[in-house]
Amino acid sequence: MGATARRGGSPQNLPGLNAYGVPTSSLSRGTSQTHLTNLDDRIRVAVRKRPLSRKEVKRNEVDICVVQSSQRLVVNEPKVKVDLTRYIDEHDFVFDETFDADADNDDVYRRTARPLVEYMFQGGKATCFAYGQTGSGKTYTMLDAENGLYVKAGKDIFRLLQRPEYRGLQAHVSFYEIYQGQLYDLLNGRKKLFAREDGKSRVVITGLQEHICSSLAGLMQAFQHGAHARSTGATGANADSSRSHAILQIVLREEASPRPRGKLSFIDLAGSERGADRGDTDSKTRIEGSEINKSLLALKECIRALDQDQKHTPFRQSKLTQVLKDSFTGNSRTCMIATISPGIVNSEHTLNTLRYADR
Repeated sequence: MGATARRGGSPQNLPGLNAYGVPTSSLSRGTSQTHLTNLDDRIRVAVRKRPLSRKEVKRNEVDICVVQSSQRLVVNEPKVKVDLTRYIDEHDFVFDETFDADADNDDVYRRTARPLVEYMFQGGKATCFAYGQTGSGKTYTMLDAENGLYVKAGKDIFRLLQRPEYRGLQAHVSFYEIYQGQLYDLLNGRKKLFAREDGKSRVVITGLQEHICSSLAGLMQAFQHGAHARSTGATGANADSSRSHAILQIVLREEASPRPRGKLSFIDLAGSERGADRGDTDSKTRIEGSEINKSLLALKECIRALDQDQKHTPFRQSKLTQVLKDSFTGNSRTCMIATISPGIVNSEHTLNTLRYADR
């Protein structure tokens, strides 16, 4: 989607503010229901703005992000000229979906992942992933233990599996992480895994264990087991920051056949900020940060190539894009959720995230 920037404006003149200077947040959220099940687009991009945290409110942090409609977002970036004159640089973005700070995970699920569940049961491959700086709400959106999108998708998946037309299908669950370019099975003691291409150029993750789940409780139990094994560490941005990319996969298979009948993957990407902003003070965290940023750049290039229908997509540039090749090709659908922090102190990170998400 497109993005433009207008210079020299004032927040009071924005159409997203009313006469009293109050943001008119997410004016037409309900209008998106008209394209709720539109699965024609191979790649859809949504942006979610989180609320200001208690700490941010306490220090009088300014909210510079205005959600003007279900698809439009404006960032009011304060700047200072050489002569010390202050001005506002207005950045205008348009995406497939935008969510204001008052949107809950039910809202986000209805407009992002629920259509992917439908597509999965049609025999397709679907992927939903979150991108953004540490602390912007990625993990809460995707993998929160009680309200994450994977939980809401799980409810629908096991409800649909009760229907007569899907009798005989089972949900096979796997959960692994990519840490410093290596794959580890989070449901099997972090056993090291290997990604290889078979004779049909399909990527196979050798040794990855799948667990049959017959209920939402079973799915949540498997997730909790894997989440405890995931690589995290304290950074300057977050006391418990994800230092790896985590991939939770749900594959539909018939009891008597190993052939997948549909697949849905939820991906929680590691934080996107620069090493200096993460507080990477030792060699280990610097190496982690370098590998994270390399894989995120490769992912962006693959998404751009797919969106523009380029003949060659550079899947082999990183382990992340290599294992996602199957999720991005053929009868696949992808939804990217870019999560942003609204505070003025995070303006650079927020703009970087939005530019990354802008196709």
